[in-house]
Amino acid sequence: MQQGKQETAMTAKVRVLVVDDSVFFQRRITDILQRDSSIEVVGHAGDGLQAVTAARKLNPDVITMDVEMPVMNGINAVKRIMAESPTPIIMLSAFTHEGAKATLDALDAGAVDFFPKPQSGFNSSDLIEKQLLQRILALGLKRQILKERATGLQKQTNREHQRRGGYKLVVIGASTGGPVAMQQLLSALPADFPLPLLLVVHMPESFTPAFAARLNAQCNIGVKEARDGDVPQRGQAYLAPGGKQMTLQQQGSRVEIRISNSLPTQTYRPSVDVTMGSAGLVYPDGVLGVVLTGMGADGKLAAQQLKAGGSTIWSQDEASCIVYGMPQAVEKAGLSDRVLPLTEIGPQLVKAV
Repeated sequence: MQQGKQETAMTAKVRVLVVDDSVFFQRRITDILQRDSSIEVVGHAGDGLQAVTAARKLNPDVITMDVEMPVMNGINAVKRIMAESPTPIIMLSAFTHEGAKATLDALDAGAVDFFPKPQSGFNSSDLIEKQLLQRILALGLKRQILKERATGLQKQTNREHQRRGGYKLVVIGASTGGPVAMQQLLSALPADFPLPLLLVVHMPESFTPAFAARLNAQCNIGVKEARDGDVPQRGQAYLAPGGKQMTLQQQGSRVEIRISNSLPTQTYRPSVDVTMGSAGLVYPDGVLGVVLTGMGADGKLAAQQLKAGGSTIWSQDEASCIVYGMPQAVEKAGLSDRVLPLTEIGPQLVKAV
């Protein structure tokens, strides 16, 4: 996003509808959001049915949605809202195994992101509050830009450096909007896809097992949560475990996946830079890296390393991103060999390898 465009878009406040059956949580979330002068809470709803009505009436830029509510739960509310008055929805969910499954259902229904809602209360740290505000603002900004552009977002100029073959591995990284984007991309790959894939999505530890199982059930290729010592196989995707770091290492004649604890200095756990960078050390000119939707710039450093070694980088285009942060960082640095809409990345991967 060019700075001028961002400043113009943010002159209008991001209007948020808060949905939760607990008055305590409504107030707590509202208090957090009101700490940023760029955000305005325009309404509250105590169940899914109220949320559907409020979304239609208030036309907010972003909705925060609880999962478990009376009358109509969050998943069904998301379905109704996306059918009647499409709005970016961020789910506030418990980071448990059951919460993960419900949240993934909500993402399937049309929600674009999720955020932790501790069962003991929303006693979040300053860092967590800051992250929530950043996500709300990013989603609201994208919504406002779409409203302002009558002709829609334009596709970026494509460098179209189309290397064919010679790859050893595909590494795909994503953050905000990543679970849905990853599912759509992988669904386009055939069961006999000739390369292994490493997947990195910024997700908590309790989510990645359920997400890997869901992808495995929905895609033709095999998908699993990576384990330490896995040997990458063709037609198999390995999802980095939440809270950990996944690297690729040469062990004698074998190439293995290593899973390790994250360092205190590592912001992203897992990190696209860590995984993609390690792949470039093993296969300097044999990696096809793909950077999908997400906040921040995770993946940019590794993209620089891969390009220096002769590997290839693709990035998702602005129009199809939920948040054009990570792909933008790669594209603005001149590192993207191809800039593609999400719907084209999977089919183009099949052709490229």
